[in-house]
Amino acid sequence: MRTFLTSLSLSLSLAAAAAPMIVPRPAQMSPMDGGSFVLNDGVQVVIEAPAADSARVATYLFEALPVLNPDARGDKRILFTIDGEPVESDESYKLSGNVDQVRVSAKSGAGLFYGLQSLLQLVDNGAIPPVDIEDAPRFSYRGLLLDVSRNFRSKEWVMKQLDAMARLKLNKLQFHLTDAAGWRLQIDAYPKLTSQAAWRIGGTWKQWNENGNKYVAEGDSLASGGYYTKQDIRDILKYAADRYITVIPEIEMPSHSEEVLAAYPELSCTGEPYTSSDFCPGNDSTFTFLENVLDEVIELFPSHYINIGGDEAPKTHWHSCPKCQARIKAENLAGMDELQSYLVHRIERYLNSKGRALIGWDEIMEGGLSPTASIVSWRGIDGGMKAAAMGNDAVMAPGKYCYFDGYQDAPSSQPEAIGGYLPIEMVYSFNPADSSLADSVARHIIGVEGTLFTEYIATGDHAEYMLYPRALALAEVAWTPQNMRDYADFRPRAVKMSGDMRQRGYNTFDLTTEIGNRPEALSELHHLAFGKKVTYNEPWWKNYPAAGEGTLTDGLRGGWNYNDLRWQGFLTDNRKRVDVTIDLEKVQPIQYVGADFMQICGPDVWMPAEVVISVSKDGKKFKELARIHHDVVKDDEVSFKTFSWSGNEKARYVRYQALADHGILFTDEIVVR
Repeated sequence: MRTFLTSLSLSLSLAAAAAPMIVPRPAQMSPMDGGSFVLNDGVQVVIEAPAADSARVATYLFEALPVLNPDARGDKRILFTIDGEPVESDESYKLSGNVDQVRVSAKSGAGLFYGLQSLLQLVDNGAIPPVDIEDAPRFSYRGLLLDVSRNFRSKEWVMKQLDAMARLKLNKLQFHLTDAAGWRLQIDAYPKLTSQAAWRIGGTWKQWNENGNKYVAEGDSLASGGYYTKQDIRDILKYAADRYITVIPEIEMPSHSEEVLAAYPELSCTGEPYTSSDFCPGNDSTFTFLENVLDEVIELFPSHYINIGGDEAPKTHWHSCPKCQARIKAENLAGMDELQSYLVHRIERYLNSKGRALIGWDEIMEGGLSPTASIVSWRGIDGGMKAAAMGNDAVMAPGKYCYFDGYQDAPSSQPEAIGGYLPIEMVYSFNPADSSLADSVARHIIGVEGTLFTEYIATGDHAEYMLYPRALALAEVAWTPQNMRDYADFRPRAVKMSGDMRQRGYNTFDLTTEIGNRPEALSELHHLAFGKKVTYNEPWWKNYPAAGEGTLTDGLRGGWNYNDLRWQGFLTDNRKRVDVTIDLEKVQPIQYVGADFMQICGPDVWMPAEVVISVSKDGKKFKELARIHHDVVKDDEVSFKTFSWSGNEKARYVRYQALADHGILFTDEIVVR
């Protein structure tokens, strides 16, 4: 496999450039006077470091720069040295270069390796310009999550992404190995996890989900899937370690476990397959199973952290399960959240007894969080802030900035995604820890993580397209000091690196073709209802309030993303719907009333099936102007549609109603002209 290493074709002239063409941008970098250091087969390479670190740096360097000769003894040299000088962190490095020597110094092998990555990006036409760099990461945890459950990826593909991570100085891979869509890790004690739970009917997650979510035995003619043998994992772990990357396994519990419970239904509350996604925490056999699995995971993975997931547990059967209710009574628990907390704490104690630490999604805070647990905050940043304030370490991964499964450009121009809109500029704008935070809180925000869940991402090429170049922005968020970051400075570097990655066989999104946000979202719209009071006859959904009661008349149109705080959401359960009345403050002529809606079927966002537009002069007696029926058709496209009336009327009050048969309605502005 071709490794992702910088070529001699990179071009940078520090003397002429306003900023270094390095991603992530170094904390300090200054061009120096003098000539460039020319690379040739006479350059001597000296590495003064422990044997393991020396071997890693040497292997990487000579593969990246084949013009160099490992046996050369010329007067000019490239020197890598661990010198023990005081540095900001173990991952810090210094790099200086002139016409005679390039020197990289660090406190550790990881620091040398990161200095090497910067050195390789400095190469311009076979030479390294004179430069002085002092660099250190902002955060110690700089991660990516790769979901291989929903759509399995080969060992070689994972290694290819590890190469990209190394280039970007990312150092944590959260390996999403288990989920409802498939178990991907060999466990000797439970062979059905790989002989049955790793295989399904349907080649892609989407096909499997649309055809009954069924599993099938390995070797069956309908079987699709796969798993990593223990030797596969050892190979991945060595490859990662050689690049100073820690692989953190994620073993989902108590929920997202349909595949396990199909193979071992006795671990569910019902005792039957295909009836539950939750382990039964009232069953002692559940803990025997989980501990046995974790024993084999711990034996394979040397990481300090073991991720247990812990997210989105419906807990449906726990309410009626005699064993769960008995556990609640025996442990004096207050309810379902505390029952989940019981499971989390029990597993944490087991991990601690093995010298490991527990980390999970922010839902593990429900029912109480142990002082030693860490969280990955995905439902915004509030969970991470709360954990940090309690003294628990937190990794920030809010969906708004860090979920790479959404569209990165205008949906009509992109391959299918789960929905949403996350352009690279939005990723880059994320600040995981504001400077106003107290030191006691800020020090517990240990990093940031980009996530790639793959429900709608069937191929490795598609996954790379979603990862890059957004992972470049994430890397700079994670590494570069906040006061050194500037998107205008970053974008040309991202364009250049993306092009370099494509030359190396990565399928990256081409930033030079970027269309940008929905045109309607780019400017404020003034109309008769602008700033006017809105009465909600039916409430908005609390999960998507946008700007609250002023949303529908604030003149701000929504973009491609329903999570952009401009689209207001309405649940349609129990016939709830959009039903608002706008007070124009006086009777006046109106000629148009309209509102936009979006449809993204994957996350259950639908067009209305019916829209009713009415007006009134007194707010009591309303005249119906239009009743619009719409045939809602399920499809894979993201679409937007205006439902409107045009004519001539006089009115003070405008009532707008929209009804969907199911799912969620989103609208951004009721326009009156």
